[in-house]
Amino acid sequence: MIEKSCVEFTGLLASKAPVPGGGGASALVGAVGVALGNMVGNLTLGKKKYAEVEAEIVKLNGEAGRLRGELLALVGKDAEAFEPLSRAYGLPKDAEHRDEIMEEALVKASAVPIEIMRKLCEAIELVEAYAEKGSSIAVSDAGCAAVICKAALKAAALNVFINTKLMKDREAAGKLNTEADMKLREYGSLADEIYEQVTGRIRG
Repeated sequence: MIEKSCVEFTGLLASKAPVPGGGGASALVGAVGVALGNMVGNLTLGKKKYAEVEAEIVKLNGEAGRLRGELLALVGKDAEAFEPLSRAYGLPKDAEHRDEIMEEALVKASAVPIEIMRKLCEAIELVEAYAEKGSSIAVSDAGCAAVICKAALKAAALNVFINTKLMKDREAAGKLNTEADMKLREYGSLADEIYEQVTGRIRG
């Protein structure tokens, strides 16, 4: 999935094909946000003005590379998790074991977007560090990264909620919803703070 060109991926996304969908799109967008933060780091390295934080930036860049790879991998994992659910939706309502098949598929389909959310929370923390320590000439890109990661976080949450709504196990659904809500509040607010701080620094 991630080996496709931007044109191919968005064309497939626009089609009637069951995958990729919102979950995969949120993971890809999150990877773009991480990459923007990583760019801030790379533009900071080697500058005398930022020599004191160079070791920290090197560490941040390593984390960003790992996180970007994990988010890209989740694009494919989301597609893999959704396909069984797509098949389950197509089963006749009186099909044997339909409820069990549907429940299992819903649980699997919920697991990937909540994992995407977890990775995006890491991403927003990373972006906060880039905004604080990175080169001032690239700080606007850190602000962009925060906004992009927040959008991806909210998109991934919707892909959790649409699946938990139909789960029969309401206790499991409630735990997923609670985690998603907490992450939206905490990290959505953090992304907003980063954006406001960056805006305050660059506006004349």
